[in-house]
Amino acid sequence: MNHGENGCTTAEDDAESDQQQPLILERVEKETKNWKSVVSHRLKKHCSCTPKKAKSKILGSVPILRWLPRYQLRDWLLGDVMSGLIVGILLVPQSIAYSLLASQDPIYGLYTSFFSSIIYAFLGTSRHISVGIFGVLCLLVGQVVDRELALAGYLTESSSSSSISGNISAVLLAGQGNDSVAVVCDRSCYAITVGATVTFIAGVYQVLMGLFQVGFVSVYLSDSLLSGFATGASLTILTSQIKYLLGLKIPRPQGWFTLFKTWYSLLANLGNTNMCDLVTSLVCLLILIPTKEINDRFKAKLKAPIPFELFVVIIATLASHFGHFNTDYGSGVAGDIPTGFLPPQLPMWSLIPNVAVDAFSIAIVGFAITVSLSEMFAKKHGYTVDANQEMYAIGFCNILPSFFRCFTTSAALTKTLVKESTGCQTQISGLVTALVLLLVLLVIAPLFYSLQKCVLAVIILVNLRGALKKFADVPRMWRVNRVDASIWLITMATSALVNTELGLLVGVLVSAFCVLGRTQQAQVLELGRATTREHYEDMSSYHGLRTHPGVAVFRYDAPIYYANQSLFKKSLYRCAGLDPVKEKTRRIKFQKKNKQQGETEGVPNVKSEEKEAAGKEEEVEAGATVTLMKSSRGLRSLVIDCSSILFLDTAGVNALKEVRKDYGELGIKVVLAQCSASVLDDLERGGYYPNQKGCDGGENKIIFFTIADAIYYIQSLSTPNGDYDNKC
Repeated sequence: MNHGENGCTTAEDDAESDQQQPLILERVEKETKNWKSVVSHRLKKHCSCTPKKAKSKILGSVPILRWLPRYQLRDWLLGDVMSGLIVGILLVPQSIAYSLLASQDPIYGLYTSFFSSIIYAFLGTSRHISVGIFGVLCLLVGQVVDRELALAGYLTESSSSSSISGNISAVLLAGQGNDSVAVVCDRSCYAITVGATVTFIAGVYQVLMGLFQVGFVSVYLSDSLLSGFATGASLTILTSQIKYLLGLKIPRPQGWFTLFKTWYSLLANLGNTNMCDLVTSLVCLLILIPTKEINDRFKAKLKAPIPFELFVVIIATLASHFGHFNTDYGSGVAGDIPTGFLPPQLPMWSLIPNVAVDAFSIAIVGFAITVSLSEMFAKKHGYTVDANQEMYAIGFCNILPSFFRCFTTSAALTKTLVKESTGCQTQISGLVTALVLLLVLLVIAPLFYSLQKCVLAVIILVNLRGALKKFADVPRMWRVNRVDASIWLITMATSALVNTELGLLVGVLVSAFCVLGRTQQAQVLELGRATTREHYEDMSSYHGLRTHPGVAVFRYDAPIYYANQSLFKKSLYRCAGLDPVKEKTRRIKFQKKNKQQGETEGVPNVKSEEKEAAGKEEEVEAGATVTLMKSSRGLRSLVIDCSSILFLDTAGVNALKEVRKDYGELGIKVVLAQCSASVLDDLERGGYYPNQKGCDGGENKIIFFTIADAIYYIQSLSTPNGDYDNKC
């Protein structure tokens, strides 16, 4: 309890035992800062430039300049080179395969992996993650690309510029030079133009979020939400690749419920299955699934995973080439993959209004996955990552490559695990990976001309095993935490069955409502005192706790704010066994009835049968007979333990005022104990404490830092001359 700066005590109080002495603390006076001084200080802090600050800013913006001079060549180089080579080899077939998912030609997947590996090595703060193509993002980009292709008149994959039957102006692209003229863009050209534009806008969003220091948004995307979203998207990815396994040429459906629309199209066109593609797909599945399991089972013993995917791609390409699968059996193949690089090209500005919303969800997903993986591996290896710098890094991994016809990237779990398990120490491994991809782009890429698309689809399906295995963990998640399991199930179902982007939004909203719902479900608990010490706990959870005669102690394990203040009062009244509002109303009705009977009969007259049935007792107050409801515990005082109340808003402070006022009208005193400093500030700003006068004439705010202090104060009021506030 705080008596102000000059609390008054007597010699009798000093003789009390230490357990009965109140705790007196003096609050630190907080200086009220002028907004002009605050703004001036911020401007000086952020706008001033010194050589030291400039150096720190540059090193922070380009982290490679910070760690490269301290690179331990002898200890780290071998691990970085080995991990970079292995990831580069694994990326070749996966980059080609995931290009299908993004509705792009294979060469653009190789471009994307190449540029992102280099840029993240310079700008990223994680030592281990591998940035490149990620299946969920490819799906999101592919959905936007297919939608825009349909709007432009490209209805099927085989469409060319000659078959355009829509808005012809949508497919006119300006040349890059001053003397160039507009040309008609074919399907492949328009598809990568849309993908690069989406990527550019997503990167701009990510850089802007980094500039405004909103990297903290990643904490609102829980693991259960991201896992459910990835699993739901994986079901959509799996469904979208079935047509390649069967060799069917059907357009990707747009809008909501694409999973059902895709399966309907597949079943309707099942008779057109290409048997060559089907047989190739089954053979590749029979090879890759067991070999992937072998890699997973013996990953602790293997120094590096065996690149079975690359072996399958090489063998399938040779078989398709010499077997003439494309010409003789009509099997879909990767087609011409040029070498070298194309000149840079600006995004298509006219497309930005169409894809701006889609790009925002893609930016959030890419950033959240990258930061989650970065923090996971940083924690495992004992270093820290900067979430805002990660935002910059992944943003520029999208902005700069978008000029070179690349699509959206992020960190990828599978390749990151491979890097870590093969001895990766720094992002030098990313540069080695880029060298491997450069070799493919300059020399090897054309050799994949005859590679069947069904083989690429098999590679995608096999890499979805990890996400699909999450279904086996649902019973365990439900046993551990039903709320997290519900978030996972709702997010997964919405992403898979309704719409991928909507699934992310629904997951965020469900998570927010679950947090809000927990504050709505909090109940007031009655506390009892332990027999051996001054410690109070929930009486319904522990045996042997004692209560004080006439005094009840309660605790509320949630903040009190506008959304739950009425629930708090109802729960408190129910737990106390006495609703002061109802009792006050009953008293008023009884007094009116008693007054009317007195006016008609001249004397108070109340039937004894009614009093007995209602469990009431009579009390004479100011000459009138008043009937009081008996409390089951004969409450005279009530202590509210505020240690679990994180904050109060205006409605919360008013709720506590109403509780104190309503019980006070019944002669029951309400006091608060164990309030945190922030809650005390909320109470003071809300006018909870009356302007009482202490024995020295100064302001006296009664503050109890322990429940024992509050109870001792209440008990002292019932003793003769025991006013605990003014013992002078």
